[in-house]
Amino acid sequence: MAPDTVPFVNPPSPSNADDPRIGSFPADLHVHTVLSACAEVEMIPPLIVSQALSVGLRLLAVTDHNTGENAAAMVEAARNTGLHVLPGMELQTREEVHLLCLFDEVFPLEAWQEEVFRRLPPLANREDLFGPQWVVDATGEWIRTEERLLAVSADISLEEAVVRVRRLGGLPVPAHVDRPSFSLFANLGLVPPGLAISALEVSRNFRPAEGFIRRPQLRNWPLLASGDAHRLEDLRAVTRFRIVSPCLREIEMALRGQEGRCFEVDWPAR
Repeated sequence: MAPDTVPFVNPPSPSNADDPRIGSFPADLHVHTVLSACAEVEMIPPLIVSQALSVGLRLLAVTDHNTGENAAAMVEAARNTGLHVLPGMELQTREEVHLLCLFDEVFPLEAWQEEVFRRLPPLANREDLFGPQWVVDATGEWIRTEERLLAVSADISLEEAVVRVRRLGGLPVPAHVDRPSFSLFANLGLVPPGLAISALEVSRNFRPAEGFIRRPQLRNWPLLASGDAHRLEDLRAVTRFRIVSPCLREIEMALRGQEGRCFEVDWPAR
């Protein structure tokens, strides 16, 4: 096996390994829309869905900065297309750690968004510095501009965020932990003991042979690779789940290698 090839990060347990209900779900669990000021104008629901299907994705999570206001539009745009969308958010915690907060439904995300909005500083976005933040419908039509500054830390600690997301039935995943900024290891240096997470996300250019030397602790965790897509060309189908259905319960089973569920990552070449 080549050093940069880790086909099954968590191999399945023998139990139910041949379950005929289990299928392959290529996934990108870190995708931004035009509601994120740093995303390109092309990142509207119908174009995201079209591009996702063209690269073979069956599962996608919409994760705008500190908000889920475009999640319902993404879910609607993907309806009956063969692409399943998980509503989500990329939270920036008090420690400036980015945390993916994934949910099965829009309703708990909306509840979490209300909490996050209460804990954001009362600052206005400056489009000339950061770019616009657009709320759109399922067709990509503009509804309104989000005026509050989203690219800032909420007054919520990482530990509190993980607990609250879990209580809402969500899946918290520290984002791009291999990066030198806005990441768990860059800002905290370690995974806090007892943190209720099941996996870590690394950036799409992560190479295990090099990355494990820089961060040996990564060997102890299931690693997901996502596109962190801010442009259509960033969408990636490098993580594939072997699960029965595209829901968080099945994803967590895959992360643990339970009952035949598992996942694999196609790491980039050297």
